[in-house]
Amino acid sequence: MFKKLVGIEPLSLVPEFEKQLYDLAEEVVLYDDRPKSPDEIAKRIGDADAVMLSHTTDLGKEALSQCNNIQYIGMCCSLYSPKSANVDIKYANERGITVKGVRDYGDEGVVEYVVSELVRCLHGFGEDDNGKPVQPWDGVPREITDLKVGIVGLGTLGEMIADALTMFGAEITYFSRSEKAHAAKKGYHFLPLKELLAQNEVVVCCLNKNVVLLNDEEFTSFGNGKILFNVGLSPAWQEAPFAEWIKDSSNACYCDSYGALGNEKYLEYPNVHSVNICTGRTRQAFRRLSEKVINNIKAHLA
Repeated sequence: MFKKLVGIEPLSLVPEFEKQLYDLAEEVVLYDDRPKSPDEIAKRIGDADAVMLSHTTDLGKEALSQCNNIQYIGMCCSLYSPKSANVDIKYANERGITVKGVRDYGDEGVVEYVVSELVRCLHGFGEDDNGKPVQPWDGVPREITDLKVGIVGLGTLGEMIADALTMFGAEITYFSRSEKAHAAKKGYHFLPLKELLAQNEVVVCCLNKNVVLLNDEEFTSFGNGKILFNVGLSPAWQEAPFAEWIKDSSNACYCDSYGALGNEKYLEYPNVHSVNICTGRTRQAFRRLSEKVINNIKAHLA
């Protein structure tokens, strides 16, 4: 059991799991607002040996260096790599502090977003911003059946999107850091990135934060008359070639959040679509997140 556990900002845990924190520490202090500076973070942590935070506050060396008792940092958000984390994991590890995050708790909602927007695009469902009926992608309503889709980044989310689109009859190829034997068994074929971009009408980027793979040469290979999804936390492209590509009205780009788009100015383009929602933040996702956060603490204490 921890002596003192502090949640330095709102943690987004469902009530039944938040209550369990009180069984895991002698003292629990939870803040319902976000700290505004490293000094305020350090003041909130004080002599605590366990710290909890979400994705909206950066916990860096400046604050951590003022807190001598920390043994455990629990991230109530995704942790993919130290580079993309909002905690200075390198410094924490140097101090012997354990840092735990979670993964794969909100993917289902993102998969549904991709399927939903793709169906609307291909069929021409709904209205545009001016209240006019949306036209089908290539003039005639289409199914996903036989659609060529390339997945850039076949991690958990990328594979879930591939599985969902396969159910509707899409033909899947993928690019990843390495070929995956189990993907081949599903009929997903690995292609070099430029080849994948050239061969597919739809490309879905599922990359970790700050990973950029689409540059000038890649957009040249991609060409026009294409649909590009980005469901990462940051743009999967360099801005200049993307800006040139999206000027062509035969192309379309879908990003669930403005963060994935990179710059809100692109919303002025009628072929850029963003709901500005983290589509993975569903009722079920918060429950999965909460359970994994609590299990991380229990595993550490054990």
